Amino acid sequence: MAGGKMRKEKPSRAATNYHLQGGIPFHKSKGQHILKNPLLVDTIVQKAGIKSTDIILEIGPGTGNLTKKLLDAGKSVIAVELDPRMVLELQRRFQGPYSNRLKVIQGDVLKCDLPYFDICVANIPYQISSPLTFKLLSHRPAFRCAVIMFQREFAMRLVAQPGDNLYCRLSVNTQLLARVSHLLKVGKNNFRPPPKVDSSVVRIEPRKPLPPVNFKEWDGLIRLCFNRKNKTLGSIFRQKSVLSLLEKNYKTLQALQLSQKGSSEDTDIAKDVSVLVDANEDMNMEMEDGKEDEDLEMEDGDAGMEGSDFKDKVLGILKQGGFEEKRSSKLTQVDFLYLLSLFNKAGIHFS
Repeated sequence: MAGGKMRKEKPSRAATNYHLQGGIPFHKSKGQHILKNPLLVDTIVQKAGIKSTDIILEIGPGTGNLTKKLLDAGKSVIAVELDPRMVLELQRRFQGPYSNRLKVIQGDVLKCDLPYFDICVANIPYQISSPLTFKLLSHRPAFRCAVIMFQREFAMRLVAQPGDNLYCRLSVNTQLLARVSHLLKVGKNNFRPPPKVDSSVVRIEPRKPLPPVNFKEWDGLIRLCFNRKNKTLGSIFRQKSVLSLLEKNYKTLQALQLSQKGSSEDTDIAKDVSVLVDANEDMNMEMEDGKEDEDLEMEDGDAGMEGSDFKDKVLGILKQGGFEEKRSSKLTQVDFLYLLSLFNKAGIHFS
C-alpha cells in the first residue's frame, strides 16, 4: 500500500482498474490490495509479538484496518503512506485518544528517513519488496523484528535453504543480515481487490551484531557465484572474463599497497547494505537457474590463460578450501564466508 512509484494509468482503464473500499477507489496498478479478512489481521498482529511498550512502524496502512489493531497492541504507531487520500482517511478515522499515538508520514517509504521503531508490520506493493527489505535491514538502531506480507515466491526465496530450487542471491544476502522465517500463506481471495498471486507473511529478525564482512566484497563474490548457481565453482572461476577481472583487482590493490579492511571499520551501514539490493529481484525470478546443469555448462573460455600463474593461484584457493567441485546452490553462509576469507587472505578481492 505504501511506498513505490505510483504509475500513471491509461485513461481508458481508469474506470475499471479499481475497487471501492469505504468509498475510496483502490487501484491494483498501484499495488493497492487491502486485507479484508479480520481473522487474518488478528493473526498477523499476534505473530508479530507486539509489546505494550513497542513503537510500531506500519508501511501501507491504507484505510487503517490493521492500524487499529496495532494501536490497541502497542504504545504508538508510525504509519507511512504514499496515497494522500489514505492519509486523509487515517486522520479522519483516528481522532480523539488515538490521534496522540498515531503519526502519519505521507511519502515514499523508500525515500523517507525512518524514525526509531521496535517492530515493523507491512502490507506492501510487491514491486518494492527487495529494496524495502534491505532498507529496513540497514536501519539503525536495529529493530527487533519485521512482519511483512510478500508475494509468495519472493517470500519463499527469502527463506530458501541451500539445495532448495529457489535458493538464490536474495536468499544468501538476506540471511547474512537477518534470521528469516515463514509464518503463514495468504490466499489471493483475502484481499480486495484480489492480486494475481498468493502471498506469504514472513518474519525478519536482524542479526545483532552483523557478521564482520565487507559487504562490497561479499556482494562481488555472491554475484559471481550465483550468475550460474548450478555450475561448479571451478568452472566459474576458470572463465577468462572472471580471471581477468580478479587479476585486474589484484594488481591494482598490490600497486596501491592496500591492506585488507573489514566491514567493522565502515560506519555508513545503510550505504554498505545498499550494495546487496537487486531491484530486479522482485520481478525477475532468475528463471534460468532452473535449467539443468548440462544446459548451463559452457566452454571455460580460458584459451588465452594457459600457464597463467594467477589462474593457478585462484584454482589453488578453491582446492585449498575444497570448493572446486562444489556449486553455489548447495553452499551455506559459512561456506561463502570461508571462501571469501581465503580469497582475501591471498590478496584477491571482488570490489
